[in-house]
Amino acid sequence: MNTYPLANVPVNHVEPSPRRLRAVLAGETVLDTTQALYVWEWPFYPQYYVPMADVRPGLLESERSIESTPQGLVEMHNVRAGTVIRPHAARVVRETTLTGLEGTVRLEWSAIDAWFEEDERVFVHPRNPYVRVDALRSTRTVRVSLAGVVLAESSSPVMVFETGLPTRYYINRTEVDFTHLVPSDTVTECPYKGTTSNYWSIDIDGELHRDLVWSYDFPTRQLLPVTGMLAFYNEKIDIFVDGRELDRPHTHFFE
Repeated sequence: MNTYPLANVPVNHVEPSPRRLRAVLAGETVLDTTQALYVWEWPFYPQYYVPMADVRPGLLESERSIESTPQGLVEMHNVRAGTVIRPHAARVVRETTLTGLEGTVRLEWSAIDAWFEEDERVFVHPRNPYVRVDALRSTRTVRVSLAGVVLAESSSPVMVFETGLPTRYYINRTEVDFTHLVPSDTVTECPYKGTTSNYWSIDIDGELHRDLVWSYDFPTRQLLPVTGMLAFYNEKIDIFVDGRELDRPHTHFFE
């Protein structure tokens, strides 16, 4: 049984986005629009589909390939900016039964150097308008352990409630036992929290459990309460709240 809310939206659900959207590749603005559409290609978050008129002319080059997708028939294009070419990076919708989608283009998120909603950069994928993220201070006691070894304990955690994910418990550095933490070079990005500043693996009796701890030194403004604090990956670690051990959740996403 899930202990946290989900934001599952039907596949092929379409909604207008009120946000100005821009995409930059090799220093060039590829698109600039206030007419983007959210399209849920799968239930957890949407993709942006943009009117062709709002894509900079001359940047899309047809690959003369038509593919059938759940959103309709699309013509594949590469995206060229200066000397940079990203093959298979754009799908232009030629035929569809979805309202408002014909003649729009969907760019592969990872093929673009930077995306902006209004003037704020967004990482990984578009933000889901049905997702909420709250960072709340708490006086509940949180204890974190692995293989019977206590790694952290706090009565002043910050709890992050994000739709579709289990609660994350952020703990002050002074309440964490760093003798078992091994710094990692891993960096991850989140559309709602920003880019991680640190990752650690956990060493228990010589066994290394990789990348189970992270922190944000410069989170998005909504997540400022967690600045510099450490969170532990619930799915692979033991967490107790007010003495009660939490079930390890099963999720689709990593931080």
